Amino acid sequence: MQIRKAEFKCSSERISQVPKDSLKDIAFIGRSNVGKSSLINMLTNHSGLAKVSGTPGKTKLINHFLINNEWYLVDLPGYGYARTSKSQRSDFGKIITDYVLKCEKMHFLFVLVDVRLEPQKIDLRFIEMLGENGVPFGIIFTKADKLSKNQCAQSIARYKKQLAEQWEELPPMLLTSSEAATGRDEVLNFIGECLNV
Repeated sequence: MQIRKAEFKCSSERISQVPKDSLKDIAFIGRSNVGKSSLINMLTNHSGLAKVSGTPGKTKLINHFLINNEWYLVDLPGYGYARTSKSQRSDFGKIITDYVLKCEKMHFLFVLVDVRLEPQKIDLRFIEMLGENGVPFGIIFTKADKLSKNQCAQSIARYKKQLAEQWEELPPMLLTSSEAATGRDEVLNFIGECLNV
């Protein structure tokens, strides 16, 4: 799939504000600072589309980007950033869980995971919640340029082993690097297949 056009559509504080049309949402979520905005900019070939920040927890709203006038790429707030206040954290939790579990437009969710890290409890808990609620999702490993191919393979194998303890069928997994534009075609082709389902 090719992205010919990408434009910011709207930011929403709650799911009642998301666009009221029939276009499908392909959403991206992950821990704060996992490289979500960089990945979105790399996929859309649009360096300033999603705001990249060195400060974790910058995305606090549901951001919809209209792609090719055919579907939405959705940037969700990061979860698990310790420096936000508890009340804010629960707000982020509510906005995320409301969207993920209740928004009928959401067609598929990508959970972003830093390939350099051991499986993190907060990611595993979030993935478990998706499974329990039957949410269609896949995992995108980010920052592949920071490790060798062998190290990336070992890291993904660790994740598969951890998930295999709870899951009969593992979610799709893709490896990316925003810096090196690794995995761009694979992710876009996967999205193309999702949209046709």
